[in-house]
Amino acid sequence: MAEDKILKCKECNQQFVFTVGEQEFYAQKGFQNEPARCGPCRRARKRERAFTSGVQFRENRPFGSTADYGRRPY
Repeated sequence: MAEDKILKCKECNQQFVFTVGEQEFYAQKGFQNEPARCGPCRRARKRERAFTSGVQFRENRPFGSTADYGRRPY
């Protein structure tokens, strides 16, 4: 039976938990490597990469949200 794993972030060197659920998700998606960064470092890196590529990064907003844009035209 799988167990949670304690991993070390390669950015901040803090330990983080790679849960059984996350391990199952990685296996289901066919990912071969365990995560190298903790959640906060992954989000920061994603924001940084999106900023440098010109893509607008939207965090914690549901897909299709109209909260910032008003009503959708129909």
